[in-house]
Amino acid sequence: MNNTHKNSAPFPSDMFDALAKVEANHWWFRARNRLLLWVLKEKSPPFKSLLEIGCGTGYVLEGVRRAFPTADLFGSEYFEEGLVHARQRIPSAKFIQLDATLMEDNARYDVIGAFDVIEHIEDDTKVLENLTRALTTDGRLLITVPQHRWLWSEADEYACHVRRYTKPELIAKMKSAGLSIVYSTSFVSLLVPLMGLSRLRIKKETYDPMKEFHIPKWLNTILAAVMALEFVLLRMGLRLPFGGSLLLLARKK
Repeated sequence: MNNTHKNSAPFPSDMFDALAKVEANHWWFRARNRLLLWVLKEKSPPFKSLLEIGCGTGYVLEGVRRAFPTADLFGSEYFEEGLVHARQRIPSAKFIQLDATLMEDNARYDVIGAFDVIEHIEDDTKVLENLTRALTTDGRLLITVPQHRWLWSEADEYACHVRRYTKPELIAKMKSAGLSIVYSTSFVSLLVPLMGLSRLRIKKETYDPMKEFHIPKWLNTILAAVMALEFVLLRMGLRLPFGGSLLLLARKK
């Protein structure tokens, strides 16, 4: 399979309304937020300012605001449809509509986060260079991306992904941008067998991209419990070698 994939349509901006209704109770978003906040608290030095690239509806920034109430928070999003929700969620943060490939900030933010964002962008190398330049000296870049090319499916096509990453590939791109890796781990690891099976069953003509967000309550509870167990393993110091997603924390050299 090739490393990159061309999308036939832009990201469906009308998805933001649907996402804003389900994120707070969905196992995936809750588990990812828990992991992100833990990494920011335990693996990154104290920070005064944080920018989230591709902040969507502001769900992650809302969690950051609760965990770091005194930090100056900023959010950027390519689609205004997402910013409508983000501004309502975190009135104290500052938001801007932005194409990350055109970002020009220099040494402005202590931490920048891009959570399941750069896999949507053809020129991810340019974005990583822009984000590195925008970090203050010794600043941190926190990134999550979908992992493993063999998991590529119609789900990625509908999500408008350009690629799924390998760990060596993303590390190489981040180092080339002027970053050194501080912490890395896979996550959604215990559910990889289930992910693989579900992707084998996906058929393009019948696939509903919102189906995974509208699952039965009992199933949502089970998946959340599996992710809670995985989080315990990570807190114990285990680095998961494989998983549906990859997290990297890097420092500006």
